[in-house]
Amino acid sequence: MNLSDNSLITSTSRVLQERLPPGWVVERVAGQSCALRLRITSMEGRSREFPVSPLSRPDPRTARQLPKDRPLLVAAPYLSRSVREAIEDEGASYVDQTGNVRLVLDEPGLFIATSGAESNPWPEKRRFTLRGTKAGRVVCALSLATPPCGVRELAAAADTDPGYVSRLLGMLDREAIVDRTARGRVERVDWRQLLLRWSEDAPIESRTTASTWLAPRGLKSLWDGLRDAGFAYLITGSAAAAGIAPVAPTRLASVYVEDPEVAARALGLRAANAGANVVLLQPADGSLFDRADDRYGLRTARLPVVVADLLSGPGRSPAEAEALMGWMAAHEQMWRG
Repeated sequence: MNLSDNSLITSTSRVLQERLPPGWVVERVAGQSCALRLRITSMEGRSREFPVSPLSRPDPRTARQLPKDRPLLVAAPYLSRSVREAIEDEGASYVDQTGNVRLVLDEPGLFIATSGAESNPWPEKRRFTLRGTKAGRVVCALSLATPPCGVRELAAAADTDPGYVSRLLGMLDREAIVDRTARGRVERVDWRQLLLRWSEDAPIESRTTASTWLAPRGLKSLWDGLRDAGFAYLITGSAAAAGIAPVAPTRLASVYVEDPEVAARALGLRAANAGANVVLLQPADGSLFDRADDRYGLRTARLPVVVADLLSGPGRSPAEAEALMGWMAAHEQMWRG
């Protein structure tokens, strides 16, 4: 045991003690073994010892390789939502120093669940993130691909270099978002977690420049104008999701265009801050227009892009993203590959 583990177990005991019922006690178990153990004793004197697994740099992959002892308590400075979910899936308990706690004991009977920070108060600088045009292309290629698939295959689909794809896959492997063979081929993609991570690292405002407009004759006139448009466009957001997994009527149309001013003139839109029913999005990555779906005679963004846009959008957009991902999970053969 090193000093950092020693400090972590002390802090973990304190966090747990603050959340125990009155009269209950948590204490560190002394002994010759190097294993970290805690004992919880109820007000009636019943107690249970259990091992503690300290994780200084937790990630979902590590969480899925925990010791098989149960009950087991995972202790860390901070546990992200994806790591906490992985620990729960393994049937273990956890405590982090921000107050994210889930402890389950059969004897003495105890269940504690409290929420702490949703973002790391002590973030480490990530070497690789999903922010940027190259990462966005890889995310789309990876979520649309049908495994198994290789690095060069993904690099060609994303129009980027294999070295970058390989490094990004390494990060996603540590996050347990992908599984790879010993030779580096992708065997499994958790496309849902991939899109959630992309929307966190690269929300729509980081990937686009937005302007708001009014279609004075309503959205039907907008759709009619787009069907006859002589410029590149892609429908995204609520309007793109509504034809697949509708949640509520579309009242705000989001459309990718190369030049908002040109598109607005062609469609008869008026600039508007209040009362706008159209958002024109100028993407940082112009190659977005090279990949589109066709629905009802309209060009729409590929579903991974639509989901990421909704996840970081306003109002009911995240709920629409969840409904769309539910449809995608039930119809993978229709949109992947």
